Amino acid sequence: MSEPFVFDPRHSLCKTPFGAVPCGGSVTFHCRPLASDHFDHCAVVLLGEFSGAEAHLELSCEGPEGERVRFSGVVTAPSEADLIWYHFRFWRDDGSGCILDSTGYRADGLVEPWQLTVYEETPTPQWFGSGISYQIFPDRFCRLSPPDPAGMVGDRWVHENWADAPEWRPDPDGEVRNRDFFGGSLAGIASKLPYLADLGVSTLYLCPIFESASNHRYNTADYTKIDPMLGTEEDFRSLCAQAGELGIRVILDGVFNHTGSQSLYFNVDGFYPTVGASQSQDSPYAGWFSFHPWPTDYDAWWGIRTLPAVREESPSYIDYMVEGNHSIIRRWLRAGASGWRLDVADELPGWFIEKIRAVMDRDFPDAFLLGEVWEDASTKVAYSRRRRYLLGRELHGVMNYPFRTSLLEYLRQERAEHFQDAMETLRENYPPAAFYSAMNFLGTHDTPRVLTVLGADVLLESREARACYRLSPGERDRGLRRLRLAALVLFTFPGAPTVYYGDEAGMEGFEDPFNRGTYPWGGEDQNLLGWFRVLGRLRRDRAPLRTGGLRWLHAAGPLLAFARETETEVLTTVVNASLEDQHLTLPWSCGPAEDLLTARRFSPAEGGLELSLPPLSGLLLADASEH
Repeated sequence: MSEPFVFDPRHSLCKTPFGAVPCGGSVTFHCRPLASDHFDHCAVVLLGEFSGAEAHLELSCEGPEGERVRFSGVVTAPSEADLIWYHFRFWRDDGSGCILDSTGYRADGLVEPWQLTVYEETPTPQWFGSGISYQIFPDRFCRLSPPDPAGMVGDRWVHENWADAPEWRPDPDGEVRNRDFFGGSLAGIASKLPYLADLGVSTLYLCPIFESASNHRYNTADYTKIDPMLGTEEDFRSLCAQAGELGIRVILDGVFNHTGSQSLYFNVDGFYPTVGASQSQDSPYAGWFSFHPWPTDYDAWWGIRTLPAVREESPSYIDYMVEGNHSIIRRWLRAGASGWRLDVADELPGWFIEKIRAVMDRDFPDAFLLGEVWEDASTKVAYSRRRRYLLGRELHGVMNYPFRTSLLEYLRQERAEHFQDAMETLRENYPPAAFYSAMNFLGTHDTPRVLTVLGADVLLESREARACYRLSPGERDRGLRRLRLAALVLFTFPGAPTVYYGDEAGMEGFEDPFNRGTYPWGGEDQNLLGWFRVLGRLRRDRAPLRTGGLRWLHAAGPLLAFARETETEVLTTVVNASLEDQHLTLPWSCGPAEDLLTARRFSPAEGGLELSLPPLSGLLLADASEH
C-alpha cells in the first residue's frame, strides 16, 4: 500500500529538496493520484509573486506505484529571487479533470497554492544562530549608583528604590510618559558580564541606548550620543571590548522609522540649541518629516505625536543613517557593535533595508542584521506590499514570534502537533540560513513575562489589577515547571535561543510596563537559574544543539520529541506537557540512552526506548555508549 497522499511538499516522495531553493536550483516534483482516478496527464502550474511570470510544466507519467500512478518533473528555479506559488492540474484524455492545491482536489474556486521560496545565496554570519542571545532593557538590568537626571532631555525622575514597580499610571493629560527611570547603565551591564558568560551567552541584544526622553528609548533624541544616564561612548566601547574578551558580541536596536518629538531633529520643546524641523522649515532636518501643514500636523508612528515618522527617502536622511562615511550604521559598528536589530522592520521600505545590508556586507561582513517581524517573514504583507526580507538582500534573520506563540500554546493546551506544524511551515518557507539564524525567544519587552503567561489562571481586565498581580503559590509552581520545559525546547531547537533579562530568574509581570521590572539581584529563583545555566552549557558544548539538523520523532497532544543531529552525534529532546503521566515508545537504534539533564539511563529493547514521563517533565537523550 502506498502513502495516503497525492502530494505533500514536506515529504521526499513528492518534492526534493525540502523547502526553499537557491536561484537557479532544481526542484523535483512527484504527484501520486490513485490509479482509479484514471488521470492521463498532470501539470504543475507556477506563478511568480514578484516577477509575475507564469509557467505550466506537464509532468511525465512514470507508471504505477502500488495503487497509485506517479507523475514526475523537474523545475528549474528562476535566476532572480522570488516567491513561487504553485498547484497541480490533472486531466484525462476526454478533457475532464480537476486541480489539486493545498486544500485538496477541487473543480473551481480560488486556488490556494503551495509556496516555493527562491532565494539568492548570500553569506550569513554563523555566530548568531549557533550562539545564545540575551536581551537587556538597559534601564532595568543593573544600577551601580542612582543617577542625577538634571539637564537631560525629557522631564525625567529616578526611583530611589531599585525594587519599585515601574510607573504605569497616566498623567493628568491621560498619557503615560515613561519618564520614570531606575538608572541601569552600560557600566552596570559590564559588571555583570561574568554572570552572562556563566549562562553561556554569546550575544547581548540591547534595547535602544541612544539619548532619548523616555525610559524605553524608542523615541531617539540623538543617534550620535549614548544616553547620559546609561553612560558615554567610551563606556559603550569598553562594554564591547570587555564582552569580546569573554566571547560575547553586542547587537544594537536601530529605531529608524521614527524619532522622538523632543529630538535634536524635531526639537519640539527647543531643548537642543540647533534648529529642528518643528521650529523652522529651513532646518537641515525639515526634509526628514511630512507636515500637513507645518508645524502643527505631521505624520507620526501609529499616530503617536511624540513619535514623528521619518521620510526614509530623504537623501540627507539616507546619508546620515546609512550611506555617509560617518553614518549611524557605520559609526556604532566601528565603535564595537556586531550587528543591528531593526525595530518595526515592517515600516521600513525594503530598499532602505537593502541599503543597510549593502553597507554591512561591504564594510562589516561579519555583522548581523536582524529584523523585528511578528509573522512568517517569508510571506509578510505590510502596507499592501509583499516583503522580501529573507530573499538574500535584506535581513539575515528575524525575531521568531511564531516560535513563542506556538510553543506557549503547546505547553498550555497540549497541542504538540500545532507547534510542529508552525515550525515546519517556517522551515519549509525560510532559506536554511535564515531558519537557523532566527531569534527564538519566550518573551521580549513587548510581551508579558513568560512565567506569568504559563502560570496565571486568571484573565484580568483592569490595568490596575494587572499592575499588582502576582502568581499564587500553585500558579507559580505550575508556571515554573512549564517554563523549564519551554527553556528546554528553546535551547535545543534550531535558531538562536534568546533570554529576556530576568526570565531565567523567575520574574513575573503582564504587558508593558509590568514586563519591564528591575532585575532582582540577590532574589533570583536559584533552581530556575541553575536550570538555565545547565541548558546554556549544553548548548555551548554540544555541536548538534548549535548546528545540527532537525528531525521530528513525535508530536501529538502533550508529547513532543525531536532530534538534533550531526554526522557524529544525535541528541533527542522529549517533552511531556501534560499534568498527568505519559508513556512514549521512541525509535532508538543506538546503545543505552542517557538523559543529559539528570544522568538517568535507559536501555533500549527491540529498537525502541520505552519512556515513562512524569507530569510536566522533559529529557535530553544521548547515546550513552559513546561516552
